[in-house]
Amino acid sequence: MVVCLTGLWRYRNYLIIFLTPLLILPLPIIVGGPEASCGYVIILMTLYWCTECMPLAVTGLLPVILFPMMGIMESSEVCTQYMKDSNMLFVGGLLMAIAVEQWNLHKRIALRVLLIVGVRPALLMFGFMGITAFLSMWISNTASTAMMLPITNAVLKQLCDTEAQAEEGEMDLMAIRGAGPGTGIPKGQDNQAFDMGDKENSITIYDGGATKCTKDVKPMKNGIQLAVVDSLEHLSVNYSTIHLSRGTQPETGVEESPEARERRLKREAKYLKLGKGMSLSVCYAASIGGTATLTGSAPNLILKGQVDELFPGNGDIINFASWFGFSFPNMVLMLIISWLWLQSMYLGCNMKKLFGCGTNKDGDKEPYGMIKNEYKKLGSVSFAEGCILVLFVLLVLLWFTREPGFMPGWATVLFNKDRLYVTDGTVAMLMSTLFFLIPSQLPRCGGYSENGKPLKAPPTLLNWDMVHKKMPWNIFLLVGGGFALARGSETSGLSQWLGESLAPLQSIPPVAISFLLSLLISTFTECSSNVATTTLFLPILAIMAVAIKLHPLYVMLPCTICASLAFMLPVATAPNAIAFSYGNLKVMDMVKAGFVLNIIGVITINIALNTWGAAMFNLNTFPDWANVTTIPTP
Repeated sequence: MVVCLTGLWRYRNYLIIFLTPLLILPLPIIVGGPEASCGYVIILMTLYWCTECMPLAVTGLLPVILFPMMGIMESSEVCTQYMKDSNMLFVGGLLMAIAVEQWNLHKRIALRVLLIVGVRPALLMFGFMGITAFLSMWISNTASTAMMLPITNAVLKQLCDTEAQAEEGEMDLMAIRGAGPGTGIPKGQDNQAFDMGDKENSITIYDGGATKCTKDVKPMKNGIQLAVVDSLEHLSVNYSTIHLSRGTQPETGVEESPEARERRLKREAKYLKLGKGMSLSVCYAASIGGTATLTGSAPNLILKGQVDELFPGNGDIINFASWFGFSFPNMVLMLIISWLWLQSMYLGCNMKKLFGCGTNKDGDKEPYGMIKNEYKKLGSVSFAEGCILVLFVLLVLLWFTREPGFMPGWATVLFNKDRLYVTDGTVAMLMSTLFFLIPSQLPRCGGYSENGKPLKAPPTLLNWDMVHKKMPWNIFLLVGGGFALARGSETSGLSQWLGESLAPLQSIPPVAISFLLSLLISTFTECSSNVATTTLFLPILAIMAVAIKLHPLYVMLPCTICASLAFMLPVATAPNAIAFSYGNLKVMDMVKAGFVLNIIGVITINIALNTWGAAMFNLNTFPDWANVTTIPTP
């Protein structure tokens, strides 16, 4: 029996792939109609996405096969859903991220900020979280986490080693001071006869006057034997052995005193706990930072695509500027609260110790020096880094000023007088194309290389081979599958049926609806991809909002952000998985910290929704553009 179950478990993906379509086949056969057929496709894709029995992108291609064969949509209409304007915005954002990563601009920014913040525990954690969140606004969450965690671990290791050396030096000094009877020096009084010199194996001995002599000491098996042969009449020292260790672990074959062992174990436990907190802070900050910009995370772009698809007359309500205006303050609020929670959980609440008020800062020199050395290794800012930084700043400025909302933007004045010709995707592709046109080095006329050959023209900032390797092409198929499902639901009439079925929800207060749906999405995304979650739920939420005469963004906006708040499980997001492998974490460590952060995230998002979000998007009234009675033609 056990062998049989083991074999079934090994082939579980094949069983799900082949048995699921057969088990739900009665739906289109018995019920019949295009609504049931579309429901069959949605249920099938939902189960495939949740179980990941086949690649998510391949599941996203199922509408291309099933919708035409079941008479729901024509093949040409289905295929056009896989390349929308939001996909172009996604491509442009990713190209910018690839360029930043390729030329290590993100590492330069991170190390520079760390040099400003310092290495005190609380400030260090906040510095790592702030840097990671900022980077995740522009590059992928996975890339920012993968870059920051090695830096985090290196700094913590240096802090631990520095503290170990300081403790051992203190113990050695205590041993010398506590010489006791037979030495001529009262116990507990400073012994002026010994001064640890610069040389590791030498000790300077003072004769009580102006003269001194330096003697070499030979390391013995059990420590360092102080063999002093000079006859100093007023000083007779006969220490047995003094152990001087140089690391966090005792040397092999050296007997460790109980006090030293206790201090070492206490120090190791302290930095293990600190390492867990730092690792979690980085991966959580990556997920939180990705919610701040429209291109920071795939669910954000899925929301824009679904709103434009389902409500074509929305007047470009979701663009880079409007999204940033709503999400950035919420991101900062979540980041600060998350920092306070992780600090209290892993660092305690001793403000004087955490912030270094009134404490000796000598122990910070070596970790700070390590960060400074890493920054120096990058050298001066190269021509390529300067170009990317200029293009990056220019792209952000063009995004913000295209349609700021409180005044006509440059796109409205120059291009969009009659129709929406220029979008954020247009700007993203314009700036990203420049990466393939601008050289990576300052062009020079003439000159020869080291081997005497004429210098070749420098390569451009990006080349296609580099982009092909780093671009996540599977996301486009996955997102396109969601757009196809949304269009299929409208075309088949399934949306109208669902809307009529959800009409009784109109009696529930909108605040309660938003809060409960946010909790549902934040729980569901723990065991499913955030892209799959938003792709699956957003069309249903839009239909429900229209049915109960609620502003669609009132439920779609918080649920989209909540889809990125997967904090509880290592498998929930790639940043969580990376942190789990780096920080000596257990699953319960992540569950304990992540459960509270999930609740905090849901609360802060709903606070933002009902305060500045309601004012920005006019969420308290049902918009005219949400009264969709006809299906737009592609």
